[in-house]
Amino acid sequence: MKLYGHDIQIAAFKAAMAGERMHHAWLLAGPRGVGKGSFAQAAALRLLAEASGRPLNLLGNDKTLEVPEDHPAAHLMSAGSHPDFRHLQRIANDKGNLARNITIDQVRGLRTLFATGTSMGDRRVILIDSIDDMERGAANAILKSLEEPPETTVFLLVSHAPGRLLPTIRSRCRMLMFAPLNEAAMTSVLTDHLPDLSVEKIASLLAGANGLPAAALGAAQLDLAAFETTLNQLATTGDPTNAIRTGLAQSLALKAALPRYEAFLMRAPTFIATRARISTGPALERALVAWGRARTLSAIAIPQSLVAETVVFEMAGYVASLADW
Repeated sequence: MKLYGHDIQIAAFKAAMAGERMHHAWLLAGPRGVGKGSFAQAAALRLLAEASGRPLNLLGNDKTLEVPEDHPAAHLMSAGSHPDFRHLQRIANDKGNLARNITIDQVRGLRTLFATGTSMGDRRVILIDSIDDMERGAANAILKSLEEPPETTVFLLVSHAPGRLLPTIRSRCRMLMFAPLNEAAMTSVLTDHLPDLSVEKIASLLAGANGLPAAALGAAQLDLAAFETTLNQLATTGDPTNAIRTGLAQSLALKAALPRYEAFLMRAPTFIATRARISTGPALERALVAWGRARTLSAIAIPQSLVAETVVFEMAGYVASLADW
């Protein structure tokens, strides 16, 4: 799996891998959509590949977490069948809807894994994406494993809002912070995934994504240009009659609009942040308040299953608060 940017994080993790005693739990923290989940997947594969004792046959100066596609561990991970790996995330029901949380039963399901030895090396990896989505009982259950870690097990915990986690969970982990990507890395993401994009389109996507690759790719694939028009209207006019907010909320509340709703949750806070950077005085104060509230709402809306129409209306209100009256 190719990673974009995050060279400092890669170097720190590889240095830990090369040490005598690697920390058993890592908290991968940073904005939603910055690439923490991809990093965790790549790190898990690299840990398991090295633990297998099979040569990686890497060429040149290895400064990445990459594993050759023909490596046995890579085959098993790709098929979702590596016996020493578990990936906890919200699961879909029969109707295709994601559960509200990662449940305590999912955490308890790890007991069988911990009760046996490793199968293909001397290490196992548990990836939780994201630990923010855990219900309280599940969080308490995973805490017990972090306090008394099973031998040879490494936990990779993805978090978009580490400040909201149990302090006892944070204290058991080594934190690795992820920042938005620079322009060069973002350009590589877009050109590799969407090679037919024009230079003008790439520039537009970079301007709106604020260094978050998931936001840029989502905007390109979902054709979210209309969002920019709406957000600019809100921030310029203040939407005194609530007409813009109401229309946007109703359109994104539809079940079929879920991908666009999730993209809006990611885009609105970054739009406000961009406005804040070019503001001064009272306008800057309003933008900072709006950004803090928007970021919080974006982080909790899906895990807490908040009503989409209400969330969008409230989020749009934060954007509208940027307008000069």
